[in-house]
Amino acid sequence: MAVQKFSLFDAELVRSPGQNADIFVGNLVDERHGGPVTIGYGRYAPGQSLTETMAVHDTMIILEGRLSVSTSDGTVAAGPGDIVYMPKGESVTISTDGEGALTAYVTYPHWAEAHER
Repeated sequence: MAVQKFSLFDAELVRSPGQNADIFVGNLVDERHGGPVTIGYGRYAPGQSLTETMAVHDTMIILEGRLSVSTSDGTVAAGPGDIVYMPKGESVTISTDGEGALTAYVTYPHWAEAHER
């Protein structure tokens, strides 16, 4: 795989698998490209919540808006420029309140493959 540059306009945002909330993801690099990680963008509408046990190690960079990530250890609030790491096996709830959020993410291994298991 060659060096590549991506922008939000390159991502085809689709509803996040397994949920009905207004949360959308768009992979730009994943298992189809032969690399070891998945990278892409996520868009969370205002007032959304997603609870799951992490099937992969997920690093999320908040580009716009605000969100919070809650675990049994507490809640972290994040805004533009912040990075949130969610380790594999952790039970998390990702929530947006008054405004939504735009994120970029990197997962290891590929999250689509992990969700199929």
